[in-house]
This record gives sequence, structure tokens and C-alpha cells, in this order.
Amino acid sequence: MNQTNKNREEFITTKAQIETKHPFVADIASRSQNISTFRRQLTEAISKDLAIVSQTAKDNLLRLIKYDGKTIYELSEEKQIKIETITKLWQFLKDDTPAETFSSDFLTDISRQIERLHAPIPTPPSPQTIRQWMDRWPGGTDKDVIRIRQKNKERILNCLIAKIERRHSPRSRYIFPDNISLQEKRESVEAWWNDYRFQLAMAIRSPHELNFFMGETLSEETMELYHLAVRKGMPIFVTPYYLSLLNIEQDGYDDTAIRSYIFYSKELVDTFGNIKAWEREDIIEGNEPNIAGWLLPDGHNIHRRYPDVAILIPDSMGRSCGGLCASCQRMYNFQSGVLNFNFEALKPTESWQKKLHRLMAYFEEDKQIRDILITGGDALMSQDSSLRNILEAVYKMALRKKKANEHLPDGEKIAEIQRIRLGTRLPAYLPMRVTDDLIGVLSLFREKGQEVGIRQFFIQTHYQTPLEVTPEAVDAIRKLQRAGWTITNQLVYNIPASRRGHTAALRRLLNSLDVLCYYTFTVKGFNENHAIFTPNSRSIQELQEEKVIGRLSHEDEEELVSLLQASVSSEGIVSDFCKTHRMPFIASDRSVLNLPGIGKSMSFRMVGIMEDGRRILEFDHDRTRPHSPVIEEHPHVYICENKSIGEYLRQLTELGEDAGCYETVWQYTEGQTERRFALYEYPEFSFKLTKEYNHIGKPKTHSPDA
Repeated sequence: MNQTNKNREEFITTKAQIETKHPFVADIASRSQNISTFRRQLTEAISKDLAIVSQTAKDNLLRLIKYDGKTIYELSEEKQIKIETITKLWQFLKDDTPAETFSSDFLTDISRQIERLHAPIPTPPSPQTIRQWMDRWPGGTDKDVIRIRQKNKERILNCLIAKIERRHSPRSRYIFPDNISLQEKRESVEAWWNDYRFQLAMAIRSPHELNFFMGETLSEETMELYHLAVRKGMPIFVTPYYLSLLNIEQDGYDDTAIRSYIFYSKELVDTFGNIKAWEREDIIEGNEPNIAGWLLPDGHNIHRRYPDVAILIPDSMGRSCGGLCASCQRMYNFQSGVLNFNFEALKPTESWQKKLHRLMAYFEEDKQIRDILITGGDALMSQDSSLRNILEAVYKMALRKKKANEHLPDGEKIAEIQRIRLGTRLPAYLPMRVTDDLIGVLSLFREKGQEVGIRQFFIQTHYQTPLEVTPEAVDAIRKLQRAGWTITNQLVYNIPASRRGHTAALRRLLNSLDVLCYYTFTVKGFNENHAIFTPNSRSIQELQEEKVIGRLSHEDEEELVSLLQASVSSEGIVSDFCKTHRMPFIASDRSVLNLPGIGKSMSFRMVGIMEDGRRILEFDHDRTRPHSPVIEEHPHVYICENKSIGEYLRQLTELGEDAGCYETVWQYTEGQTERRFALYEYPEFSFKLTKEYNHIGKPKTHSPDA
């Protein structure tokens, strides 16, 4: 059957279903001579219908009618979009438009929204069902997983021997002496395996090498895609350790979530070179404020969206990573070369020390910043000496702020530094980076930092799947906790991670190791992420149908936070709390989307459906935290998702999922940003803080509606 006939068949079937199940809609359409009449009469019929079961469904459909015909400014693509959801429904029922105009995804979604009016409200899954979903996903410490990975490691060790034999770099510390046996070579490589510098030196950087280390299992199509990526200047970087986590056998564990980070999609490769910055505040133009209104020092070192927190990206190896994640939110910076894998060029220079002093002056002078996130790239990619220098500079700056406040009256005092975070994926990508020397640097800073009022020390890491939590990762986690740093986790809610029970299983495993979850991010919706984008409706479904079994009462949350705040290390606290309270995990993370240049939020309402089924969402800001004053110029933000619910469900089916288990996803047409877990709230100052902002300006207008 050709596509035209298929569309026609779907057209006839769906129209018949609406006429049968929702005759009042079809009848109004047949009697309406124009769209205005159809909108008005449909509104009247819905408003007067006493048989409607769901008020939420009623409000949703009335909202679709209200927004029909309006033109909105879509922020991610920065373009005008006319919403015609109800207009298309009317045309569809009037049979005034060719069948091929209507996609099945559009027809299915609008039909579902009408169906919700009178359908029984679905029963949420039981805790037993949720646990069954969670139990589908093994962790990296499971015996069967370890056995397969040991076999992987044996294969990769042989590949490493061959690679070292081909190397002709006399400066490398990883070379074989002349005339040693194969067994001796193997023993050397096994000894080097746990040296993170060896892992970085031996990282896979080319398509042929990737296929070689993967046992020649990559398809011809994948290889062609990678060769195209190289020609376009897209980096490839995977450590042997992380590659050993993949399963190349027919049987064994499902490694799709890991592969989604290593392997690039066609859309990503095609778009590379033309990727736009979703993080609009990253774009700095001369002395102009960024889109969030903040004036920043020259360069690419400080990124800022909120009054109380800023990101510091050092000029060091922290501008690289332990691997390039396919969904990296800073892919724009890898594209421009601001972030890269040229380790020699990233070693700190004398000019960096002068710049670091200038950057610290920015934090010192700012009246509201109390939280610094040191990231990149990756904070732990910096060498120990570089990280020590950065943290020492932060300590001295925090001390100067504290002393400056001694001479300021209440109401004029400036924010002192309360929280330091290190953003890193190395506990997952390269856990052997957590050495005793690194722990010494972190422990010393924590001791000194407490003296100047820093009360929160967070390692903000990123485990995407339980399979990344290996025995090596567990060892790294325990070392960091014993150094007095609280480990929090955030993940990107891509297609593999969005499967039923997967994220809940990750929460459970991390909590068993006393790691708390922090954010669950919707993938940013540009075309380069199309293959792995999960609609926001699925995030709300997961929140209400899976994460819900980890919700704490206010009293229990206070109890847990008190225990954590009273202890130097979180080790044993979270896991014991879960056991005592018979909870599978603690739902301490917030599900959010990073709105371009505006902030994180999951407060949205569906206001339209595109012809191809993609939803148009109207976002409100996270009202639980302060924003830049510029936020008032953006009362609402409109985002058109880059994938329909129908396409998402088909992708899940291709992964072996039963789409019927996700049936209720259609009904999630609005969301609300969760409040922050109490541990993540800033401590109260013992003084009255100034309300004044500095380092603020009025950015250029980015929207014709602003």
C-alpha cells in the first residue's frame, strides 16, 4: 500500500471513529459553515455538557479552542507559529481538505483529547506493577552483568596491546620495553587499566578504532555515519573502560541506554556545524548582557541565568570530558571548539591565573551569588593541581566576601558563598579518576570552606542508567562521600531512559549507595536531538505514575534532611532511611526542561497540536525560585516539541516495549514544576540580605512580542 492510500485509509477510519464515539463534535462540524461558528458552538456544547467526567480534559479542550487561530512566538526556533488545531479538526470532519494533509499522529492526538471528556479516569499503576517495571533493569553490580563485562575487558585488553604496539610516541609513559612477552604486555596493560590517565591516553578517537574495539560489530550504516561526523569535524572520544560497559553479544543485558550516549544519530551528525545554542545565556556579545540580563566578564568562563547561582568553566582540561555525550547540552560549544579534547592545548597557562583572579572578582563583587557550579566540560577533568588552585581561589574569594560584610549594615549585606558544586560525569565515565590525591584536594577544601561559611559541598554527577553503576563506580562514590561531599545525580530523560521503570530503578540503586537524585531533564528539542527526544508528557506520566511511590511526607523529608545535615558523610543515611521507611527510593529529583535562556520549568499547558502531531506547549516559569528581572518580559514561553506522542510510542515499540503500557501518556497535557527537595534549598543567612542586583542590564530584544 502506497503512502497516499495509507493516509486515505487512516483518514476514513479515524473519521468514522470520531463520528461514532463523539457524534456531537461531528454534528457541530457538519452544521458549521465557518471555523468561527464551529469554535463557538463546540465551546457551548462542551461547557454545557453535564456528562463530562474529567474537568482537566474539559479545560484542555476549551484551551485548544481558545488558542485556535492565534499566532505565537516559538522560542526554541525563534519563529512565529499559527495554531490551527481546531481549524484542522473542522476541515477534517468537513472533508474539505485532502486526506494526505492530516497525519495519523495529529488525528490520534486530537481524537484522544475529545475521548477524554467522557472516558473513565484511568486507574494508576499499583506499587507492585511499578516494582515489576523497575526489576526489568539490572545494575552494573549484578553478577551476570559483571561476567559479560569481564569478557568485554579481555577483548579490549587485546585491542589495547595492539594499539600500543602501533604507537610511536617516545613521550608516552605507556609503551612496552623491547623483547617482552605477550603475557608481560598483558600484565602491563592490566596494571595500567586502573590509571585514569591511561584511559584518557588510550581513548578511541576514530570510526575504525571504535569498530575494532567493538569486535567489528558496527554496521556499515553506522560506520558511514561516523565517517561523515569526522569529515564535519565532530569529535569521537570514548575511553576503553566505558566501552567495556557495552554488550556486543546477542544475549545478556540491554545496553541501549549506554549506546544512546556513545553513538550519534543521523540527525545529530547532519546538524553538527549548524547547531544553535539552546542555552541562549551562553551567547555573549561584547559588553551586552546575556539573554537573561546578566553582564558577564569577557570570555566563556562564567554562565549565568539566575541571581543566586553562576557556572564557572575554567581554562583547563575541565573544558574537555571523559567522553562526548550524544545529547550534551553544550554540543554548541564542542561545535565551536570552546570545548574540546585537545588535552595539551587545555593545560593552564600563566594567563589563566590572571583571568582566574578577574573571575573571582566578579563573584566577590556580586551581591546575590551564593552558589557556584564548577563544570565544563567536566570539573574533574582538571588536573589535581589545577582544581586545587581553582578551589583555593574560591576559598579566598569567599573569605573576602565574608569580611566585607562585617562593615555593611543589615539590609545592605551581600550574599556570602554557601554552596560549591562540582559538575562531573567521570564517576560514570571514568571512576578511576577518583584517586586518593583527588580526595585529598576535596577534603582539604571542605575543611577550609566550612571556616568561611560554605555549608554545602555537592558532587553533581550524571548516571544515566543502572548499568553505569559498576563496582568501580561504587568505589568512587564511597571515596567522595567519605571526603564529606554529598553526591547528587541528574540524568537526561532520553528515549531509553524513559522506558517504564528505568529511571525509578536508577533512583533505587543510587539511593542504596546514598546518592540523591537532583534533576531529570527533558532532552532539548532541537533537531539534533530528535532521535532521542522524549515528549514532556512522558515526563509528567513518569512523575505521577512511577516517581510517586518515592514521595515523602513533609515530616519524613524534614527527618531525612536533618540526618544529612548533621553528618559529615551521607554514607549509610539515605539507604538506611529507605529501609526503615520501606521505600524503594526517595523522589528528591525534579523533572524539568531548560527553557532557552529563561530557566528550568515543568509548568506547562498544551495549547496546540501541529499538523504532524507535535504538541505546542505554553510554559510558565518556576515560581519557587528568584529570576533575573528580565523574566517579566517573558510572561509565557512557547515551545513546539520536535516529536509527536505517536512517533515516540513507535520508537518504544522498536525497542521492544509494549506501547499499551504507556497508553495514559496521551492524557498528560499539562504539568507543574515540583518544589525543590528541602536539602537543595539554600540555608538562611543570619543577616538581612540586600535586595539590590548588580551585574545586570537590559538585553537586546530576542522576541518580536517582547
